[in-house]
Amino acid sequence: MYYVYILYCVDKSYYIGITNNIILREAQHNAGLNKKSFTYKRRPVKLVYYTEFSDVNDAIAFEKRIKGWSRAKKEALISERFEDLPQLSMNKQKREEFENKVKSG
Repeated sequence: MYYVYILYCVDKSYYIGITNNIILREAQHNAGLNKKSFTYKRRPVKLVYYTEFSDVNDAIAFEKRIKGWSRAKKEALISERFEDLPQLSMNKQKREEFENKVKSG
């Protein structure tokens, strides 16, 4: 199994990665084994989301996809608010138009 995961860092940023051992990988991030890593100066980190894949290529594709998401969209995924993802995927202008339409009924 392969896991795409999101860590919440002490500086309130998110780190997204892929691994085949989720427990070990979180421990490695918190141990600070690599001084050049994104999470080294952002420890401690906390695992806030993960999902499993049987195919490594699917896992890599999903990791790349969510790395490009906005913070709001990542937080919707973490909170399992899947119904919010389509609206959060809209560009800013379309999202504002959608929100105005919803407000006006």
